[in-house]
Amino acid sequence: MSNACRLLASTLLSVSLGAGLACAQEDQDVIQVNGRFLSLDQLNAVKTPTPILDVPQSLSIVTDIQITEQGFTNLADILRYTPGLSSSQGEGHRDSINIRGNQSTADFFLNGIRDDVQYYRPLYNLEQVEILRGSNALLFGRGGGGGVVNRVTKDPVFGERFTSISGAVDSFGAYQLSGDTNIEAGDGAALRLNAFVEDVANHRDAFEGSRYGINPTFRTRLGNETTATFFYEYLDDDRVVDRGVPSVAVVGGPDRPLTGQDDTFFGSRDGNRTTLQAHTFRARIDHEYTDQLRGNVTVQYADYDKAYQNIYAASFNTATTPNQVTLDGYRDTTARTNLVVQANLVGEFETGPFGHTFLFGGEYGEQDTDNARFDNVFAASNDDQITIDFSNPLVVPAFAFSAPARDRSSQVSFTSFYIQDQIDLTDSLKLVLGARLDRFDVAVLDRRAVSATDSGRRGRVDEEVSPRFGLIYKPAENLSVYASYSETFLPSAGDQFLTLSPTTEDIRPQTFENREIGAKWDITRRFSVTAAIFQLERGQFTTVDPDDASVVTTVAGSTTEGFELQLIGEVTPAWTINAGYSYLDGVVEGGGFDGNATRQTPEHMLSVWNRYQLTEQIGLALGATYQGAYFVLEDNSVEIPAYTRVDAAVFYDLDDETRLQLNIENLFDEDYFPDAHSNSNISTGEPLNARLSISHTF
Repeated sequence: MSNACRLLASTLLSVSLGAGLACAQEDQDVIQVNGRFLSLDQLNAVKTPTPILDVPQSLSIVTDIQITEQGFTNLADILRYTPGLSSSQGEGHRDSINIRGNQSTADFFLNGIRDDVQYYRPLYNLEQVEILRGSNALLFGRGGGGGVVNRVTKDPVFGERFTSISGAVDSFGAYQLSGDTNIEAGDGAALRLNAFVEDVANHRDAFEGSRYGINPTFRTRLGNETTATFFYEYLDDDRVVDRGVPSVAVVGGPDRPLTGQDDTFFGSRDGNRTTLQAHTFRARIDHEYTDQLRGNVTVQYADYDKAYQNIYAASFNTATTPNQVTLDGYRDTTARTNLVVQANLVGEFETGPFGHTFLFGGEYGEQDTDNARFDNVFAASNDDQITIDFSNPLVVPAFAFSAPARDRSSQVSFTSFYIQDQIDLTDSLKLVLGARLDRFDVAVLDRRAVSATDSGRRGRVDEEVSPRFGLIYKPAENLSVYASYSETFLPSAGDQFLTLSPTTEDIRPQTFENREIGAKWDITRRFSVTAAIFQLERGQFTTVDPDDASVVTTVAGSTTEGFELQLIGEVTPAWTINAGYSYLDGVVEGGGFDGNATRQTPEHMLSVWNRYQLTEQIGLALGATYQGAYFVLEDNSVEIPAYTRVDAAVFYDLDDETRLQLNIENLFDEDYFPDAHSNSNISTGEPLNARLSISHTF
């Protein structure tokens, strides 16, 4: 750990012994996720009814109220206001996150079950979003090198009947309509139905699309001790794929994003498209054996049909007159089915003077994927790339798609068992010990590699044991200080299990080790502070050569050291605040990049959201986010500049059931670049814009 981190650790521990930290906002006796407890009843990734004060891990919870009031429309909006996280571009067709210097498109969960397909996840049916930072295979399984994002959906409510509807439109012409209704379905049964339809648009004229979803959930009591929940969701998404603008050379380097072309679309208005149709079915049984023993079993099956195609800028040359742009492109199709069965047993008991909260669980899964990639061919060059004179709008030459350049299928089966015990050594000292055993069997058929001497079949079986250790000291009931160590791993087939080759099938899984100390303090019953200092070590990994996507470079590893701080709650009865800060120092080791910064890791990130209730009817809010400069890839050849964006909102309650809301984003019209995918694909930030919404509850 660096000297800076040691100093921060020393300062944090000395302060926390007299103060401390916690994420709670509600009364102690309210056992729910947005209160003091991350409860098993809420289907979250922690799996045990543990107070947040006793979780030896840095985490953030974004409630449905915060999502609504800040006008969040996607996960990238949420990440912008969460310490330690930032969003990656995802090539304009998927969610992609950076947590503690580690990028992933697969570390997403839905009600505690992995949701690893590449798509944009909607927010219409969420109770909250839980963001847990740090490697932890015991809770999450493989992946999650920097942490995970778990979406918790709205459950049916027994004995209540209500309906809410909302609509919103912004200055770009985008709109959304959504509804949420809860219906009593007899004694001990309820049905909840959430649905939405959305038309997407932004400041780039070529960008447009639509999506909709429907999510019925039925819950019923099967006796006094047993509850069954049945969930179905259908999503349909059809939109333009926009990969932003390229970078340009800067004398003395590093290169920077192209400026002055925020509205220019470096693609084909007709050819850049992504579609998704997704079905998710889930059944869950919860049973309470005694007051001290309960368990659950969840079965989830999901079917995804995803396709995207795009033309994008591969480079931009300012040394010519006119300037020239090199275009590239491809089409990618993915069909995937996932089956996951998860069971948990949680018991609370005592052995002599020690109290125990014991977790034993298992998980079995099967994942079948067919994936193909088709290179585009420009008629004028008879190649997948072409260099043309730059113009605005860009005139894209005629192109078509070739035979598959990649054609693979994969079958993955995994079996996991995990065990954890939280031991109350004394009233103020707790110990968490646990481990998870994972067995991964990956089989890949590479149809392009089939020949007389090669069957095209690759395979690897991995068995990994991932430990977890935590120590929590509570000098006061509203204060905890913790230290933790945890591990996770990622099989060599990658987070999408499609990259197994004769070389990678002989490579052991990539490993992650997270060391962390932190503190949590409920300053008052409704105001809390959390802080954490960590060191995250990542083992050997591969990265694509920025100059040639067909070349894969092996990197020895990376280390990220950092500090995270979050304040949340009521300063006064009228004033609430949610503020976060993170410091990240990520360094790459070996692979020709030794000493470089890890990809897309801003050193400093700061966010704050203030809400003030002016009168009984009128509320005001003001927020800001700062993101420091960062390098796009490990080669550190392109740097994205720092930016500060200011947002605001006004709330007006017409009556107890109806609210008008105006959100202003980028109040001072900052010109900025929020995220990137590669050195030549960099997103441009939206200018000043407004979103007007109305909601009504029956």
